[in-house]
Amino acid sequence: MSLRSLLLAAAFLLPAAALAQGANIGFGGAEHDSSLPVEITADQLDVNQADGRAKFTGNVVVGQGEMRLTGAVVDVEYGESATGETEVKRLHASGGVTLFNGAEAAEGQEAVYTLETGEVVMTGDVVLTQGENAMAGEKLTVNLDTGTGVMEGRVRVVFQSQGAQGDGQ
Repeated sequence: MSLRSLLLAAAFLLPAAALAQGANIGFGGAEHDSSLPVEITADQLDVNQADGRAKFTGNVVVGQGEMRLTGAVVDVEYGESATGETEVKRLHASGGVTLFNGAEAAEGQEAVYTLETGEVVMTGDVVLTQGENAMAGEKLTVNLDTGTGVMEGRVRVVFQSQGAQGDGQ
């Protein structure tokens, strides 16, 4: 059984009082800088200069500072900056997406990262892990610049007690 399946199974075992329709969370701290350069690696790249888009496919890894976003396919929308230079405006990742920022990770089916706002919106059976704790829902919206987020859509949370985190109690 995969880690994702275990986390989802554990989340369903919570008492009804622990379930919510939306939950505010911290994610990655306020250390991210969305103005940093974006580096993308993939098995293949298709570019359409006419509409300012690029499609990266196969083992795609997007890096910006400490943040990593992975997926099977990442569509990139380019635009012109205030200084007239070409820059990345938005990334749309699909196909088993994972977002890492520091020690925290989130998995989902799709993610859209808008660089101007520093916001990532993940959808599709999202699972967020923060240390030994886990949260699951349908949509996770994270502001990487402020380190805050909101999980929505029948949120399920698993909080590990201090004794369960490996101190032998």
